[in-house]
Amino acid sequence: MRSLAALMLLALPAVAEVSPNRAVELEHLVLQDCGSCHGLTMKGGLGRPLTREALAEADRDTLALIVLDGLPGTAMPPWRPLLTEAEALWIADYLKGETP
Repeated sequence: MRSLAALMLLALPAVAEVSPNRAVELEHLVLQDCGSCHGLTMKGGLGRPLTREALAEADRDTLALIVLDGLPGTAMPPWRPLLTEAEALWIADYLKGETP
């Protein structure tokens, strides 16, 4: 199982490159769609907190995979049908306060 996860991580782009227009759309998605479960201030709700402090030790590739594939057995849905891997990495960076 670990080797499969490692291979999936290698498939993710090294840099989360999205256009400025798409970045605006992704920020809106995070605030509205993610915020509906994680709280509009990202301090938690149905979902865990997504503040910079809460994610300080989180690995960006792991966060991107959670965004893409969801968390089975939880309310976290997979977004892979709607987002690219680069967009999921951008979201992970955004949540960690590391967007360009």
